[in-house]
Amino acid sequence: MDATLTGVGVGPGDPELLTVKAVRVLGEADLVFVPVMADRAEPAAGADAGRAERTVRAHVAADRLRRLPFALDDRGGVTARRAAAWDAAARVVIEAIDSGARSLAFATIGDPNVYSTFGYLAQSVRALRPAVHVATVPGITAMQELAARSGTPLCEGREPLTLLPATAGLALFAHALAGPGTVVAYKGWRRHPELLAELRRQGRLADAVLGRSLGLPGERIGPVDDSTHDLPYLSTLLVPARREHRGGKL
Repeated sequence: MDATLTGVGVGPGDPELLTVKAVRVLGEADLVFVPVMADRAEPAAGADAGRAERTVRAHVAADRLRRLPFALDDRGGVTARRAAAWDAAARVVIEAIDSGARSLAFATIGDPNVYSTFGYLAQSVRALRPAVHVATVPGITAMQELAARSGTPLCEGREPLTLLPATAGLALFAHALAGPGTVVAYKGWRRHPELLAELRRQGRLADAVLGRSLGLPGERIGPVDDSTHDLPYLSTLLVPARREHRGGKL
């Protein structure tokens, strides 16, 4: 029998932001895998669960959840530890298939096709078992949630929308800011002071919005200023395009 591995986007953290299809796919899956830090592989209290696991617990019984450890805190490209974690996770999925599972889901925060660990897992599984069918279910992204919660339109008319990871460097962020559209930066935690300085330099600070821990305890949504510190890795910075009047970009 064919087996299917589906990456399911579960949104930024609020269990109510899963799509109807996401809930159905998770509910029908034989097993639901969730990514965790390498030191949190063993089932434990809710405080030790990753964001994806905490989100899907509202929809999936605990006995169908399985943790897959990844080197999520590694920096510097494809480290040996990161590659080993991808391979080990793929072997766990293959073992589940060999034990009879045919419908497997991987719950990932946001969307499985936007900066997600799922892509690396899917490639690793296919390398071991090419016949496994891979599918995805889109999810609501952090930038969409931040736009909704802050009342900030992401793009209008002819405006472009640029999404980038702050980890890619300040030059990319500065270039995007100089353009005519909205800029969204993910993973800005360690680079926040640099991003803040560039926003000031280009006169874009007043309209910028920062979201941290969206949908989770400790959530903060508000303006960007010097008082912001100790940001989590998954913080979101939204800088809307300059808009002078209604319909000005049509």
